[in-house]
Amino acid sequence: MGQRIHHAHYDVVVVGGGASGIAAAAAAARNGSRTLIIEAGPILGGELLSGMSLDGVLNARGEYVVGGISDELFAECRRMDGFIGPIHDHRLICYVCVDPEVMKIAVARVLARYGVTPWLYSFVEDVVADDGTVHSLAVVNKRGRTIVTADQFIDCSGDGDVAAQAGAPFEVSDRTGQLQPISLMFRMSNVQTGSLLKFAQAHPDSLAVGESDYIRGRHTDQELVDKLVEQGQPSLFFKSEGPFLGDAIRRGDLAPTALIMIQPTSARRKEVCVNATRVGGDIDGTDTRKLSATVATLMEQAWQTSVFLKGHLPGFEQADFAGLAPRVGVRETRRIMGDHVLSKDDVVSGRKYPESVVAKGAQHVDIHQSGTTQIRIPIANGGSYDIPFGCLLPKGLRNVLVAGRCLSASREGMGTARTMGPCLAMGQAAGTAAAMTRAAGLAEVRQLPMADLHGRLREQGAVLDGVH
Repeated sequence: MGQRIHHAHYDVVVVGGGASGIAAAAAAARNGSRTLIIEAGPILGGELLSGMSLDGVLNARGEYVVGGISDELFAECRRMDGFIGPIHDHRLICYVCVDPEVMKIAVARVLARYGVTPWLYSFVEDVVADDGTVHSLAVVNKRGRTIVTADQFIDCSGDGDVAAQAGAPFEVSDRTGQLQPISLMFRMSNVQTGSLLKFAQAHPDSLAVGESDYIRGRHTDQELVDKLVEQGQPSLFFKSEGPFLGDAIRRGDLAPTALIMIQPTSARRKEVCVNATRVGGDIDGTDTRKLSATVATLMEQAWQTSVFLKGHLPGFEQADFAGLAPRVGVRETRRIMGDHVLSKDDVVSGRKYPESVVAKGAQHVDIHQSGTTQIRIPIANGGSYDIPFGCLLPKGLRNVLVAGRCLSASREGMGTARTMGPCLAMGQAAGTAAAMTRAAGLAEVRQLPMADLHGRLREQGAVLDGVH
């Protein structure tokens, strides 16, 4: 006998519990909508919990270009002594570092504050839609099958699952057919910052610094490394062209990678996050079998890198392997085509769209490739770019928004907007717009006056202007 089919209704349903999803759910609920967030995994937060820094929250000038829900998350981290704060990489960007274990609690607190209903271990199996309107989702979990209806749906799945199944056009990769490699973050504790920074200061040719004209200026590598050291944080980027990492790859001590990125996660535990692993081969992150097959390799790379760091990098002699990110990191799958396509020129020129902006980004165009290669293109003048509302509005759909790395963008545009800062900002904009559309009784989200949306976003802390 089959299981009974259940039914549920919410004002707004968010699919995906990563950075964009939690921001969308919190914003929708904060603005008066009964909100459900559906996540296939066991915990909410996505890459916020990986240990990786939050890129794109600040521009290279150190100006915050994302606010609102992100501010609330940071405030919770501060209360629990888990906020390290802004760090300048003196390479391309500034970023914010937090303790990922504390961030787990911060995410739960913010969502609980606004009364968001979470469904974990739940997967969207099917989408029922016609004539551009999504009527319901079929959600599967151990309880069985639930038909979930809503006025507005927000696709924060990363892969554009809902929008694509509902009929929205999408792109994958570009004419090259390439896809960015899969990675897995890991953490090491008991790292001695003083010894690490002393080594860095003595080996500037091994570090990635000054990769934008704005940051480079007339500084030498040594001067920029000195600035890194002055910050007093264990935050360094070892480049594959430099002797430290390059020689290790040539000796076979490490798998080929473009950078070893080391960033702080906890001063108390003397802990850092390490970003060094990668499995290339143009793996489609929506192919469960191929994605699952990368896990063992990534774990071995993480362990290999930790052993190498302990044996070769001062400051890591007594370090301990402290943990893996809770999930594999996927950089690129579907991009849902919307009313506006965020282009390479939009982002690298720092283009502003004052009439339609709903979020900002400041991360360089960042397209990882197999082996030791990686495309990195800075934003002009150390500034930021605007993400127009049209990037969140899938073509042909009336009551669906997208946010996160499945936004409407070119491959280069997605290569910067996929980072956590703009994902949080897009999520807040999508959640706010969905709630306001429902409250106003509008037939579709495109009817929402931009002036009203701008006013609400600014009132609730979003950054729409006033920065480079």
